[in-house]
Amino acid sequence: MRAAVLHGVGDLRIEDRPVPVPGPGEALVRVTGCGVCGSDATEYSRGPVLTHLPVVLGHEFTGTVEAVGDDVDLPLGAQVVCGAGISCGECKPCLTGRTNLCRRYRTAGLQVDGGLAEYVRVPAATLLDVSASGLGSDTLALAQPMAIAVHAVSRSGLKAGQDAVVLGVGGIGAFLTYAAASVGARVLAVDRSPARLALARDLGAERTLLAGEDSVVAELSASGREADVLFEVTGSRAGWDEIVAAALLGAVLVPVGIQREDVPVPLGAWTLREYTIVGTVAHAIAADLPRAVELLAARGDWTDVADEVLPLEEVADGALEPLTRGGSRQIKTVIDPTATRRRVARHGSTASD
Repeated sequence: MRAAVLHGVGDLRIEDRPVPVPGPGEALVRVTGCGVCGSDATEYSRGPVLTHLPVVLGHEFTGTVEAVGDDVDLPLGAQVVCGAGISCGECKPCLTGRTNLCRRYRTAGLQVDGGLAEYVRVPAATLLDVSASGLGSDTLALAQPMAIAVHAVSRSGLKAGQDAVVLGVGGIGAFLTYAAASVGARVLAVDRSPARLALARDLGAERTLLAGEDSVVAELSASGREADVLFEVTGSRAGWDEIVAAALLGAVLVPVGIQREDVPVPLGAWTLREYTIVGTVAHAIAADLPRAVELLAARGDWTDVADEVLPLEEVADGALEPLTRGGSRQIKTVIDPTATRRRVARHGSTASD
């Protein structure tokens, strides 16, 4: 089989490897779609940060079950999406459903081989059978990042009728905008790109703000709104300062993007304002992945998020390099390991592969 294997900074090789054999509790998946995200680009451009090299990248994938090991009840041929997070099922977080906080957590595509390959072997517990969803693989490849957004919204406690701010409408922020609007919240989306703000409106944002034109504080004041929940998705110090400045009494602040530098923590002021600071990481497969698929099906056409699908040979030049430079044309780039050339993405409830 062919696989995109990361060996070091800028060193991604398309290699021929044996098709893996599933062991007990594992399934072999023939990959039909795999998303490429900022984490992949980070590992490619300045890793290893999280990866154990060499490794087959790709943690946002879908495909069909080709073989199973002992104690696996997934039917052969089932269409599945992978949550990627591998948990032990035995530690306290796992036993309370917080599998993303497993003491021995690993991720397919980072610490073990992932889905940028024709076949991948993963624990069956990371897979969700979505055969009945009616969705094609180009859409289902978006399930894992959507689950991250679902998890962040769930962690925040955002409810219908509340006001939310999403600062940064990129690869996760776009899905977060949709997930927040889907619970019935009024969403203000903030970004530096007019095109991304137009997408945010299509994804359900009630209002948008071009970053730099005005502050979030001023925009909220002008509209007579007070944000109940503020999501910072860029991972930048400036973004965090912006949402803290806009947070009023009792607000929930959610740093979705991982801050790369320390930020001041004025605990006294935060205590007196009764802020809730909510961490969120990855997603809990059982709780968040099914909801993510439901949200994908509810909208159906995701062409504005991922309109083109690339073959495996174009992972580096067509996906990782543009993400590294910050110039990716698509919000989400999808790779089809079975493709021999670029093709138009096929979305919708009746999509066929």
